[in-house]
Amino acid sequence: MPTPPVLTDAQRAAALAKSTAARQVRAAIKARVKAGELSLSAILTLAVNDEAIAKMRVVELLESFAGVGKVRALATLEKLNISATRRIQGLGVSQRENLLKEFPDRVAAAQRGKLLVLSGPGGVGKSTVAKSLRESGAFWVSISATTRTARHNEVDGVDYFFYTDEEFDAAIKNALFLEWANFAGARYGTPRKPVEDALRNGKNVLLEIEIAGAKQVKERAPEAILIFLQPPSWEELVSRLEARGTDSPERRAARLELAQEELAQAGFFDISLVNERVEEVVAHLISLTTSH
Repeated sequence: MPTPPVLTDAQRAAALAKSTAARQVRAAIKARVKAGELSLSAILTLAVNDEAIAKMRVVELLESFAGVGKVRALATLEKLNISATRRIQGLGVSQRENLLKEFPDRVAAAQRGKLLVLSGPGGVGKSTVAKSLRESGAFWVSISATTRTARHNEVDGVDYFFYTDEEFDAAIKNALFLEWANFAGARYGTPRKPVEDALRNGKNVLLEIEIAGAKQVKERAPEAILIFLQPPSWEELVSRLEARGTDSPERRAARLELAQEELAQAGFFDISLVNERVEEVVAHLISLTTSH
């Protein structure tokens, strides 16, 4: 028997973190399958670029489908001559085809709402756009959770859900976030269940989140439309950030440096909009829900 490698504390910590993240991804996928939001074909497609999904045991995935359970899942694998320990990445071409015949697509995508993700540098006006969309009634706008301290004009449950670090840790552990990321010294996350419920009920959903979170959403929900909101000019963005009375000079300097890095990420997004007038941005976003 080969001797197992000796890992440093840092390597063990990294391996543990990777394992925890993979479990969270698989738990989120199984929850979406159970809710009827993902078909088997969609999951096989996601597994191509997602190692965590690719390493999921097929039996665990099948158990997640409504009305299946462990007994039927095992019986199906035996019938198709697929090992009970087989992982998605180990399925052969004929095995995939046979599984798709047993579990044809039943997700009514046409009845689902559209998922739009709005990101951009701090100070560009994302919150103002999200507020206008909420008031228009055309979108269900998700409320993010954060560990940062509320500003004097913010209300818990309206602007954000303000979590303690312990509450945020628990939500991560229980895979309650669709995405989460660190930003400007705090953590932000999107509660998963309200978003999934709204989409399943045919509502168009807007997520106003940071760029790192937007990338996570695209990986887990490829149908999402990612919109990058840009300022009319760099000078305008600087002016907006410097006008904030809640930030110290050091904080503003850090935000400006971060904004430069964020603007360089625009190419990752599906659509880029310049925020000249909020009304025009809102109208454009609404038009995306009616286009094919």
